[in-house]
Amino acid sequence: MISYEISLSLIILPIILVVNSFNLTEIVFFQQEAGRLIVPLLPLFVAFFISMLAETNRTPFDLPEAEAEIVIGYNVEYSSITFAMFFLGEYGNMLVLAFMITLFFLGG
Repeated sequence: MISYEISLSLIILPIILVVNSFNLTEIVFFQQEAGRLIVPLLPLFVAFFISMLAETNRTPFDLPEAEAEIVIGYNVEYSSITFAMFFLGEYGNMLVLAFMITLFFLGG
């Protein structure tokens, strides 16, 4: 299985080198003074967005299981509150990654 956290971490490294800080508020303040980082780092933005889609299993990466396993996959095994907690975790991950892409590239 591919871990997309590795690619997301490697994409964040040049941003940290440009800003010269790990602090998220420093990254936002840097973008207020110097301009948005999406312009000079557009290829990194595209790679981050693709890795974000793959990490959250969104289209076109929305089939993490084989076609024969879809009927007996994780969507059928979980029910009630377990199913709700599973999808709350999925959507929470989407919110965190949207927060990160906003902070790192769009100026917070």
